[in-house]
Amino acid sequence: MNRKIGKRPSPVTAAGSPTGGWLSVLENGAKLLQNSSPLRGFDAYVVGFHCPKNEPDMQMEAHHYCRAVNDDLLQCVLFDGNTPEANLIGIEYIISGSLFAGLPADEQAYWHPHNFEVLSGQLAAPGLPEIVETSLMKLLMNSYGKTWHTWHTGRHDGEAGDQIPLGDPKLMWSFNRDGECDESLKKDRDRAMGIDTAANRDRRQRLVAGARPQRGVNAMKDQFDGTTAIPGVVDMSDDGHPPAGPRPTS
Repeated sequence: MNRKIGKRPSPVTAAGSPTGGWLSVLENGAKLLQNSSPLRGFDAYVVGFHCPKNEPDMQMEAHHYCRAVNDDLLQCVLFDGNTPEANLIGIEYIISGSLFAGLPADEQAYWHPHNFEVLSGQLAAPGLPEIVETSLMKLLMNSYGKTWHTWHTGRHDGEAGDQIPLGDPKLMWSFNRDGECDESLKKDRDRAMGIDTAANRDRRQRLVAGARPQRGVNAMKDQFDGTTAIPGVVDMSDDGHPPAGPRPTS
């Protein structure tokens, strides 16, 4: 790992017995005799925050490792940290605005918008030089994500989660206004990983001019109190476009 990237361990220890000798032998044999081709290329690393759709109080940190399928599609595996012991907690697919526009209205309701995550500075790409990180964030502008979490391992700022995956997968959503993501969650990550969210935000203001209205910005608007909109983050319904249709529940 890049030494400039702060280590972020999982907030919970998984249930179960320690790794036994037989499993170590199996893993070593697999490394020698098998290949892990589908896992290659999941190298782009960003960390941000999620909450389940329509569950604003269940918030957590998510570490994304992504691979570009093409210019319009990324696929990401999500972990609760960035150490070798991190737990796999979900998946996210990221598509361009042009691919999103071609989806049926009922399908669009599963995809959350990304402009606030980028422009607020909350989404970070640890270890990248500023100019490279800003270029990456420019590519994510006006994109959408479809995210499912299968394991809620808790919060790094003190609330422990489940030691094994429990219950149904949850459809996750993005934060879209200042005041939606808990301050303690953000500050804990920034302090532990050496991330400057405010500096990220200032640097990305040059991207505001390229922001387009997105569907889903208002999907959870009424479920938070005391929030504030920021420039460049506008719901299509506020821009004269009709809403995307019914919203699925997780």
